[in-house]
Amino acid sequence: MLVGSSPSKNVTRWVLSLGFALLLNNCSSAGPADPAPTAAGSAGVTSVSGSAGSVNGGVAASGGSSSVGSGGAGGSTGVAQGGQSPAGQGGEATQGGQGGLAGKGGQAASGGQEQGGAAGSFGQSGQGGVGGGTSTFRPCPTDGTPCKIMPFGDSITDGYNADTPGGYRIELFRLAHAAGKNITFVGSGQNGPSMVDGVQFPQNHEGHSGWTIAPAGGRSGISTLVASVMPQYKPQIVLLMIGTNDAIDNYQMAAAPDRLGQLIDSIYAHLPNVLIIVAQPIPSREDAGKGDDTTLSARIKAFCNAIPALVKARADAGKHILVVDMNTPFAPKATLLEDQWHPNTAGYALLAKQWYASLQPLL
Repeated sequence: MLVGSSPSKNVTRWVLSLGFALLLNNCSSAGPADPAPTAAGSAGVTSVSGSAGSVNGGVAASGGSSSVGSGGAGGSTGVAQGGQSPAGQGGEATQGGQGGLAGKGGQAASGGQEQGGAAGSFGQSGQGGVGGGTSTFRPCPTDGTPCKIMPFGDSITDGYNADTPGGYRIELFRLAHAAGKNITFVGSGQNGPSMVDGVQFPQNHEGHSGWTIAPAGGRSGISTLVASVMPQYKPQIVLLMIGTNDAIDNYQMAAAPDRLGQLIDSIYAHLPNVLIIVAQPIPSREDAGKGDDTTLSARIKAFCNAIPALVKARADAGKHILVVDMNTPFAPKATLLEDQWHPNTAGYALLAKQWYASLQPLL
């Protein structure tokens, strides 16, 4: 359990948005307990040239100019769209993303649209973007074997305080199974029901109660596990939710985003092609500070707001990474928290829906 918590009983849409808009996704003013992805762009879309014109950068007949979609390469991409052109008149191409390359859009069939070009740093994806790949990036196997997902974090990943052990993983598995998605969970820990909806539930996870990002103040840090668990279990997707205990202890919170970034980089050092979905923290019920006059809410909010920028930096560098907002949907807190920091069953179900909204387009 999280140190300082009561020992009693104790999801992003796949949208095409205009531009990255960094999504500082300000966490609600009430502080969260453990950390939707940022606004996504899409690859370029070519418009329909006039009957006498041509697409894909060609010279239009009858004096018409061509219409090309601008692929959002190398930056946060928006929707690149050329606009429809009447016969003999090509519409001007509008550029959708930073560093977008004209002419990367595929040729549009009559009346149709086609995505083209390389996906930008934040390509198609719910509120975050899958960087470093195309809009068709899929992290999961195509040979019929289950997609290996590692839930990686602290007690909320473990599922502490849930009426049924397993936390958000139960509802996440139920949602995936109902949609015909073949997933499994991997990790060194085990808990949860044996069956969910008549099928065997994968009980594995890598959630560790009371742990911080890195070793701090007598607590263990999940960063110490990366070198062993990542090569051993080789997940295709990591659901990363960590940082609440750092905030509870008020341990060098100004440096907490850097610690998180180093943790993420260490995962990629072992698994360069893994998809990491980073959760922003859920709110805390507690407003009183611990050890100084700064409230816990303010500390978690500051940490929460720093996450999209560090995710974007790694997406821009070509990594497959998303950020999912677990904070703003988590209201009212009184109905979703079991104690100061841990969700109740309804809260865990909400977390599962947020995770699944990010995962579903990629599975």
